[in-house]
Amino acid sequence: MRIKRYRVPVLIMILVLLVTMLSLPVAAAESEVAPTPTFTPNCKSAVLMEASTGKVLYAHNPAEAMPPASVTKIMTLLLIMECMDAGTLKWEDTVTASAHAASMGGSQIYLKEGEQMSARDLIKSVVIASANDAAVALAEHTYGSEEAFVARMNQRAAELGMTNTHFENTNGLDDTAQNHVTSAGDIAIMSRELIKHTEILEFSSTWMDTIRNGQFGLTNTNRLVRFYRGCNGLKTGSTAKAGFCVSVTAEREGMTLICVIMGAENRDIRNAEAQKLLDWGFATYGLFTAEAGTVGPVRITGGKQDDVILNYPRFTAVLPKGEISAVEHEVTLPKTLTAPVRKGEAVGKITYTCKGNVLGEVSIVSNETVEKISFGELWVRTLRSLLCIG
Repeated sequence: MRIKRYRVPVLIMILVLLVTMLSLPVAAAESEVAPTPTFTPNCKSAVLMEASTGKVLYAHNPAEAMPPASVTKIMTLLLIMECMDAGTLKWEDTVTASAHAASMGGSQIYLKEGEQMSARDLIKSVVIASANDAAVALAEHTYGSEEAFVARMNQRAAELGMTNTHFENTNGLDDTAQNHVTSAGDIAIMSRELIKHTEILEFSSTWMDTIRNGQFGLTNTNRLVRFYRGCNGLKTGSTAKAGFCVSVTAEREGMTLICVIMGAENRDIRNAEAQKLLDWGFATYGLFTAEAGTVGPVRITGGKQDDVILNYPRFTAVLPKGEISAVEHEVTLPKTLTAPVRKGEAVGKITYTCKGNVLGEVSIVSNETVEKISFGELWVRTLRSLLCIG
């Protein structure tokens, strides 16, 4: 049977339309769906977060509240470092152990009641060896009692937006705890805040150290520090209630990932799942970074000076590696500014996009104040210009 000649163009048009309809959804799906691992971590919950942006790259039951064991000490250490920032605690300060601190079980440095030790050695003991007695001694020294310290832990958790957390002690011992819980998502949040204090990473990346003038050895409870490339922290924990937990930090090619594993059956599974999730994160994602810079000079009308230099900050976004080269930016800035302009005032912005999606923006701000010129000053300036006076 022969097809009539006038039907051929119609058939071609239908075929083109079908091909177009079939291809478009695939392209859209590839650009909209975030990458996911090909495995589910063998644990109760897990979170993978990029540290500089706080972007969660993967989550498995991230909001489920459960006992965290010694991972609790991330918040304890955060408060201690914030005391350092405030000047209420110094590295060389002498801390005296109370009977309560000396009574702690589990991981410890075997403090005796009345024993004195520097804040540095106690902090080092908490970070490296997960010492429960050292954590309590520091809490009592900084806030007067463990109860007052724990109240501040819960307050700080609320400030950070940790909505699935309630602390009852400083160290995570949970034999008698009734509601000492947090979630993988909340642990990632407080981990991100803690590692802003780089001194902590110096300790948490240390495999072995000593205290008491070299007489007592400390070995890092986080074996990944020794065996996983780029690992520099952060905190392990395990109890019968909590199972095996960890918050791992690792850095490669300028990107730091935070991996939280909660409720693994044993230490080996915990470490293996953390490694798999970190490997996937480093293989899949990378950082786009636009460094801080200046614009100008930009002309100012009606000001005591004719122009001003503008500044903009560094911008960072975490993206699938294949999309980093597709990032574009658009500068929104008037050609001239009108006085007065205040130092730090936003006068424009830079918007960063990738494949049509807005990643974020930074403000372009003035680096100095330029006051509005008065009529008298304007008259004097005009007169000097006419008389060619410098």
